[in-house]
Amino acid sequence: MKEKIKNSYLCVMSRLDRKIPPFIYSKSNLIWLVLFTAVFALLFINIYTPFESPSWYPISRIQYFLFSSLIILTGVLVVVISRIVMFYYTKKRTISYWDYILWVAAEIFFMSLFYTLYSYLMDDTRNFWEIYRSSVRNTSLILLLPYFISLLFFSMQEKSRQLKALEESKLPGEGTLSHKGEILSFTDDKGDLKLSIKKESLLFLESADNYVSVWYMSKSGVSKYLLRNTLKEMEDRFANTNIIRCHRSFMVNLDQVKIAKRTKDGIMLDLGVERIPDIPVSKSYGDRITQWFASLM
Repeated sequence: MKEKIKNSYLCVMSRLDRKIPPFIYSKSNLIWLVLFTAVFALLFINIYTPFESPSWYPISRIQYFLFSSLIILTGVLVVVISRIVMFYYTKKRTISYWDYILWVAAEIFFMSLFYTLYSYLMDDTRNFWEIYRSSVRNTSLILLLPYFISLLFFSMQEKSRQLKALEESKLPGEGTLSHKGEILSFTDDKGDLKLSIKKESLLFLESADNYVSVWYMSKSGVSKYLLRNTLKEMEDRFANTNIIRCHRSFMVNLDQVKIAKRTKDGIMLDLGVERIPDIPVSKSYGDRITQWFASLM
């Protein structure tokens, strides 16, 4: 029983350490998330009337709506600032599910603090910590419900994009690829299809800051396509294939590797193509490469 609990715990922790999909923090989705959260919060405070808000002033319903709108929009500035920071932060880094959970928790903390101070200054008869506990509960509802709904919507939208991209890659017509052989589809960080090539034509992928260079064989020889995405996203996309991560900056199509040689600098992969240098294999990925070659013997 303990072993099962331990395995379940390790499984959950492993999942939380994974990087979240880039579509969650794309610019358009972040904007829609902030707008939806603001509308949801406004409806929430007028229907549910949390924070003991109706007792602040003896005013009419219309006046209360206008007054609450100002308070909510001011509070939502916490989310606006947070998501702007997230947008620029993820331009250079990726974040895990753990990071995202902590990020949302920080938003709840600061927004709750804002509403607590506001309520406290309105001569609320409760003590500060009692107000804060109530604020945390209500702020969690204000943020977590629209966040959950938005993530479901964004996930469905992303699945639709991927299906559309797959269908487009299979459509016959001018400029499309032959149906013989496996087709690889490459999308950018917004989920838009940018490149489709045969698996047998792919050589390797190279990380370049916020971009990935896709190296492949074309009728003109070796070609390169610069794609706005991360190598981590490519690693997740091509999991359980022979296109694997071999270095912090490289993924390689193992079907294209002609020679694997051990040098003083470590294992190097020779693709047997002119103009393509040997691809390095870092120590952390060396065992996987070695096992793959051993399995072919």
